[in-house]
Amino acid sequence: MPLTDEALAEAGTQLADVLMQRELTIATAESCTGGWVAKVLTDRAGSSSYVLAGLVTYSNDAKRGLLGVTEPSLGEHGAVSEPVVREMVAGALAATGADVAVAISGVAGPGGGSDDKPVGTVWFAWGRSPADTEAVVEQFQGDRDQVRRQAVLYVLQGVRGFLEKA
Repeated sequence: MPLTDEALAEAGTQLADVLMQRELTIATAESCTGGWVAKVLTDRAGSSSYVLAGLVTYSNDAKRGLLGVTEPSLGEHGAVSEPVVREMVAGALAATGADVAVAISGVAGPGGGSDDKPVGTVWFAWGRSPADTEAVVEQFQGDRDQVRRQAVLYVLQGVRGFLEKA
């Protein structure tokens, strides 16, 4: 069954509730999702109380320039990697002053995959500081839209779980 806009909206509402209850702000640093996480979070009226910024850093130049992702991380590991999403979180926190940041970088397809990073590979990170950041990789199936929808849902649920256990 395809992931609906309603399912994404519900996940966004659940995360927004946690952010508001804990009086926390969030920033997003997105690549393959193209700002979709920020869009879901800002669909709700009053979202300015918890969303500070949404950065779409699709190119490596943007990752370096806006988030401070290092050339060694990009060169040695590639944009779709744990070191890069961790640096994206650190950069988003530093650039915005948000309480928590999320980062997403992946291969949404239909092209661009490789043997070690096939289409559907998405790295995620979320954290409150560089020392308090979790990173995880997932492998999604489906077309470009389906991969991106699954990635948006995964990060909304993942950061909510991270905040609820803190």
